[in-house]
Amino acid sequence: MTFWSLRKHVLAGTAAAAMLMAAGGVSANTMIVASPQVPEGFDGDALKAHTQNVVVQVYENLVVYGKKQVDGRLVNDPTKVEPHLAESWTVSEDGKTWVFKLRQGIKSAYGNELTADDVEWSWNKSFAQKRTGNFIARVSNVVAVKALSTYEVEFTLSAPSSIFLKALTLYVPGIYDTTEVKKHATGDDPWALKWMQRNTAGFGPYHLQSLRADDQAVFVANPNYFGDQPYFTRVIYKEIPSEASRVTLLKTGQVQMIDRPSIQKVVDLQKDPNVRVDRASGRSIASARMNPKCEPFDDPRVRRAFNYGVDKDALNAAVFAGSADIAKSVVPPIVDGYNPNHFTYDYDPEKAKALLAEAGFPNGIAEEIPLLYADAFWHQEPVAIQIADQLKRIGVNVKPTRVTTSEMRAKGSPKEMSMCFFTWEDGPIVLDPVYTMYLISHSKGVSNRAAYSNPRVDELIDKSREELDAVKRLAMMDEAQKLWVEDAPWILTTYPATFEAMAPNVSGWVHYPDEHERWKELKGN
Repeated sequence: MTFWSLRKHVLAGTAAAAMLMAAGGVSANTMIVASPQVPEGFDGDALKAHTQNVVVQVYENLVVYGKKQVDGRLVNDPTKVEPHLAESWTVSEDGKTWVFKLRQGIKSAYGNELTADDVEWSWNKSFAQKRTGNFIARVSNVVAVKALSTYEVEFTLSAPSSIFLKALTLYVPGIYDTTEVKKHATGDDPWALKWMQRNTAGFGPYHLQSLRADDQAVFVANPNYFGDQPYFTRVIYKEIPSEASRVTLLKTGQVQMIDRPSIQKVVDLQKDPNVRVDRASGRSIASARMNPKCEPFDDPRVRRAFNYGVDKDALNAAVFAGSADIAKSVVPPIVDGYNPNHFTYDYDPEKAKALLAEAGFPNGIAEEIPLLYADAFWHQEPVAIQIADQLKRIGVNVKPTRVTTSEMRAKGSPKEMSMCFFTWEDGPIVLDPVYTMYLISHSKGVSNRAAYSNPRVDELIDKSREELDAVKRLAMMDEAQKLWVEDAPWILTTYPATFEAMAPNVSGWVHYPDEHERWKELKGN
């Protein structure tokens, strides 16, 4: 490190500390979370940078996963769904009509009581926006939501759904305090989306108190929350752009938690007695995706050759410091129905060369193939570099090529899917194999991104969405996984582990499939 880079690092850390001191009013029950930036909005249906990190603290749903102990740690139990904002529910004999009875007396921070009208309005908002919440509705077969009385709300499904109840554990569609939200709606903005850019109105444990762009967002506990009051009654979500500064602030006790650190920082933090680092197995997959509409990826032998040509163990060591789990299915291990036994692509460069020869490339592929990466995930660039280096050993000329995250998101959208070869990370936020396969492997899945399509896989997924018999459903998902592996649309690498770095006295962290802690569960003693 040069003198000037060292000076810049020290000054950045000093400035960050000064900003935190300026926040003022920090007490024992205040938690400071250091993040690369403050949230750009608070609408879960219009996810912007760091929106998801905080809306999960404000908006809750009708049901939640149960909990269980695994190796001494509390984790979500995807086999159990329990009442939350709803105290009970009934389902019709044909499985297409669900009626939820809301708990009475649940209030937002504004003092307004939760009613069935709030649930109906909130879901209609997601339908109208046609984004994340609408996808959740579509994959769950939800076609209508209607208030039957003050505390009863009816969900109508187009067909029975094996996903529906688990999908209701999500923060989206969020359930809003519409008494407050409607005060800010206009003819041009009937859902008050502009207001939601800088405000929150939910029935969860926290509420946005103040927001300063490029500085901090302050959340306070909802005094009317129907559950236990959280230990941390105030959370300062502080913008600290430099990861090195965030780490310094955590090590010196000036913040209690930092946003997901890179693996290089994790290795360092794990050695520091002044920091606590918790780990959970990941539910997302770091991969390089191959678009079958592009040459040479229109030939499955080429896709299989690329899989055999990558040493996943070496990549794990080089990129993830050996901390990740090797990926062997599009369904992650923490989801029911995961089956790694269909995976056959152990590192075998000779087999890779043989497959390339069968596909018409006996001397490899000399023409340069761009491998796109962005900075949406810290590992995209090093994964691209490792894959390119390894594929050169089987005679394939791959060039890692940087593009912007916005460009990559646009080109990977369901309407376009125009990228031929690119790195990315995706995983389910509903712990269900059918949801996972629909999300990533169905031709209409919003996280398909590389135009993968297999009519039989689509058929199995669609049938499973309506199959309520768990044994039959898992059998169909097992066949779908097998077909997907045989088609080899991705170079599977790893399931990156999730690490949470916090002060040593902070406890209670539970890993959620959306990768964000729940502040209400944390303790500071």
